[in-house]
Order: sequence, then structure tokens, then C-alpha cells
Amino acid sequence: MEIGPIAMRDQAREQSGESAVAALVDEYASTLYRVAYSVLKNAQDAEDAVQETFLRVLRHQNTLHEVRDRRVWLVRIVWNIVLDRKRRAKTRPETDDIAELTWVLPAKGMSAEERASASQHHKQVLSLVERLPAKEREVLLLSAFDELSSVEISEVLGITESSVRSRLFRARNLMAEMLQHRRSLR
Repeated sequence: MEIGPIAMRDQAREQSGESAVAALVDEYASTLYRVAYSVLKNAQDAEDAVQETFLRVLRHQNTLHEVRDRRVWLVRIVWNIVLDRKRRAKTRPETDDIAELTWVLPAKGMSAEERASASQHHKQVLSLVERLPAKEREVLLLSAFDELSSVEISEVLGITESSVRSRLFRARNLMAEMLQHRRSLR
């Protein structure tokens, strides 16, 4: 059976779309994982969210050429996925996986005592982040943990850049107040 020129063109387009998706996986998987983990705080759930993101991208691979900023587009997709999962999880008991994150964050090459101290500090900071109002927490997570710029955050959240900056300002001030209050209790 011979393959006609239209079928060959469609097959070539499908293969190039798949290779484009593979390139996106190589380039952005770790970024998307950080975004997902910063919200879900569970390694398996974060991996699932990243996987679901790329499955959605595969479904729309023919329109990849229309995407202006692929990084922001992908972050927006994973962000929506994790927020949906977080909303659904509210009906189930929440597990405390923050301890897992505190052991991942400290730098290598530290003594056991330094690592324990850093781990404790990270745990305290992360618990304070969780106490922030939702809007401020979202912006802080995307900025500090996921290293997105104000412009990128505004695109992900669908708000103005000035709103991002003011929320980030409030989040940082609230964090500073909470840290100061915690220090004064010692």
C-alpha cells in the first residue's frame, strides 16, 4: 500500500510535533515539577501533575507553533492542574509532606548539625508561607520558589503586573512580620 503525499505530510507533522513535545519535556520538566511541588508538597502528586501537563500538550501539539512564550504557557497549565488537585484534595484529609521538603532543601556539604538546623528553619519558613493569604502565597511561591518574573506571574495568574508586585510586596512584608514575631517569642 502506497502512502500519498497528504498522509506523508500529516505523518511528518505528527512526528515533528512529538519531537517538539519531547524537547519541551527536556527543557521544562524540572521547572514544572518545582511549580507543582511548591503547591502540592508531595513528590508523587507533583510528578503526576507534570505528566498530566505534557499529556495536555501532546493533545494540542499541532498548535505549539502559535505559543508565544512556552515556559509561561506550560507553567500556566501545570498551575491550573495543581490548583484543581488542591481544591479536590480539600475534601480529603490533608497529609503533611512538608517534612519531606525540609530534607530536600538544605544544601549538600553541611554537617549533620547544620543540616538539622537548616531543616528546622526551612520547616518554620514553609509553615509561615502556608499561613499567608492565598493570593499573596500564590505570588510568593511562583516568585521565590519557581523563580518566575512579575511579567510571567501575571500571565500565569491572569492578573496585572502591578497586582503581582503589590501582592509580592505584601507577602514579603507579612513574612517579615511573622518571622520577627517568631524571633521575639524566643
